[in-house]
Amino acid sequence: MEGVGIDDIAVYFPKLHFKIEDFADFRNLEFAKLNKGLGLESMSIPDVHEDPATMGANACLRLFERNQLNPKDIGRIYLGTESALDGAKPTATYIVEMLEQKYGAGSFSHCDVTDLTFACIGGVDAMHNTLDWVARGGAEDRQGIVIFSDDAKYDLNSPGEYTQGAGAGAMLIKQNPRLMIIEDIWGVATNPVHDFFKPKRKIALIDMVQEVIDLAKETGVAIPHDVAEKIVTLIPKSAKKDNILFQEEALTIHKDTPVFDGQLSNRCYTEAVKEAFIDFKTKIKEHANNEEIITASWQRIVVHLPYAFQGKRMFPDIFMMDRKDTDEGNAIIKEIGTDPALDIHQMTNLTPEEQEKAKNAYRRLISKTSQYQYFTKEKLEKTQKASALVGNQYTGSIFLALMSTLEIDMNDQIELNHKKIGFCAYGSGAKSKVFQGILQPGWEKVVKEFHLFDRLSKRRAIDATTYEALHRGFQKNSVETPASEFVLKSVGGSNVLHGHRKYTWIS
Repeated sequence: MEGVGIDDIAVYFPKLHFKIEDFADFRNLEFAKLNKGLGLESMSIPDVHEDPATMGANACLRLFERNQLNPKDIGRIYLGTESALDGAKPTATYIVEMLEQKYGAGSFSHCDVTDLTFACIGGVDAMHNTLDWVARGGAEDRQGIVIFSDDAKYDLNSPGEYTQGAGAGAMLIKQNPRLMIIEDIWGVATNPVHDFFKPKRKIALIDMVQEVIDLAKETGVAIPHDVAEKIVTLIPKSAKKDNILFQEEALTIHKDTPVFDGQLSNRCYTEAVKEAFIDFKTKIKEHANNEEIITASWQRIVVHLPYAFQGKRMFPDIFMMDRKDTDEGNAIIKEIGTDPALDIHQMTNLTPEEQEKAKNAYRRLISKTSQYQYFTKEKLEKTQKASALVGNQYTGSIFLALMSTLEIDMNDQIELNHKKIGFCAYGSGAKSKVFQGILQPGWEKVVKEFHLFDRLSKRRAIDATTYEALHRGFQKNSVETPASEFVLKSVGGSNVLHGHRKYTWIS
């Protein structure tokens, strides 16, 4: 079968992880709720020398070496990330800089390089863009690489803290791929909501000074109440010109951790994927006059997993919608009743909170049916296994889920030649894309090089003290000595511009 798609995938994740059982004990939370309720087992934690650039470069190098790629044959390297290291310079350029340490200066000088950002769907956007570019190449036989790399970091003691994770991957996109052809039929849904973002935050100088003073007071130091105002007025105008912190009346900062509304984000996720699925199903019907149940035709269903069980929690709406007026759908309605959301009169008499409560109650009824439980066991369960061990990877979560099910299916000797894989991608803000891929004969030869779960089993577990030191940036030396990898060497320093990042290869 001719087409364009994924030829190979290489993944990188930190060598450190924090077990959810230890995290629950550290935060005085109930482990069973995190483990049985959300499917969490561990979270990957970047070491001092790791960041989104090093993780992406290490994944990309793995892809290059495994496939004996030549830089001159790669026409583009597009990175999907929401963990950018700079407001202007693409993180992908840091990755190329590191690769040139292995392949020679200028070896990627004719390669198109950029970042794409749309929360967790940025990696899929980069792939979508690169698929189109490769397809337009015709006989030119274009090859592109899509990288996804993120550090899913949340504030300490925040409700998202236990869903943290980190990792990266790289995919080779080409014609007649060995692993999977991606069909050019895409369902899309976009809605400009405010569920999750990383804003530029302005902090007035007086507030900064006051915060330092308040911290000093906690140690018992006696400080006059109006000292903050006096300090700010004493800062000379010349200092505001020359000092980084005092150039303006307020300091604009960017934090790696997000501002988010978890419940709103879950609703946005569900609604966006549902709308994208409707769009996809309409296009499939127009393209192939296909009346079949789409989700039944997919051998596996791969979705964005901010936590392992998100997929099966989100999918009841699509499951039922795809079975409307079918024997299976009618049997479920006979068992649990009709969807209250279909009663417009009843719903308009409810507050938005009551409406959502009614919808969630019906989703739970669906999820408890034998039909839905069999469906998720067959279609989704294997995709969750790696996510449970790694945590959220933002742009990489959907591709880690794909690798997870393929490696387990290979080990289980499941026949998947020419079978369809359904994808439901999501990015906060919000956008969803639904598409499908077809596994190629011999896919197992590619997957056997993943060694995903073997590598995950060899990570080093850290304790709560080390976790918090890494999170706060107090840890100055690497916990695990780096070897045979790219590392962050320094940020700034003498004889370089402020913020200049230096990377190097450690043998």
